[in-house]
Amino acid sequence: MATTSDIRNGLCIKYNHDIYKIIEFLHVKPGKGPAFVRTKMKSVTNGKILENTFSAGHKIEDVRVETHKFQFLYNDGEFYHFMNTEDYTQIRLLESALDTPGLLKEGEVVTVIINSEDNMPLSVEMPPSVILEVTHTEPGVKGNTATNATKPATVETGAEVNVPLFINEGDKIKVETDKGTYKERIKE
Repeated sequence: MATTSDIRNGLCIKYNHDIYKIIEFLHVKPGKGPAFVRTKMKSVTNGKILENTFSAGHKIEDVRVETHKFQFLYNDGEFYHFMNTEDYTQIRLLESALDTPGLLKEGEVVTVIINSEDNMPLSVEMPPSVILEVTHTEPGVKGNTATNATKPATVETGAEVNVPLFINEGDKIKVETDKGTYKERIKE
């Protein structure tokens, strides 16, 4: 058993007969009244996001988990297939287990969180950023770079990311996976 002081991003807990992964949390200590922890949790079984507030010192049931490195192989529409980089065993996961499936390209190495009680995969943690090639974007207008203007760009995985006007088709960009936002252009 853990308490609210143990809450952190990525922690898996049992709540309402389901297993949830903490996405965001905030410890709040108001001037009056007791402290509490405001959390945003994602169900690892169905992908639904739930916001909840726990009072300080509240007991929570954490789930013992292991992490393993897996390489993304392919997606067949319904399932995403991964291979363990150590023993080459393969698993397949539903799209709901992934936080940002649109930014996942073949060959990418991710961390899979596995419940150590029943060896069931719970969720997939992407690397902090990925490098993707821009496959389609409208050309930028010359002289329109004084402001922080952006335009939509489609990357090689099919996801759409807002990029600065100077990005062209064929450029490689670094994308933050937690927010799905443009970080920088990669020079070759």
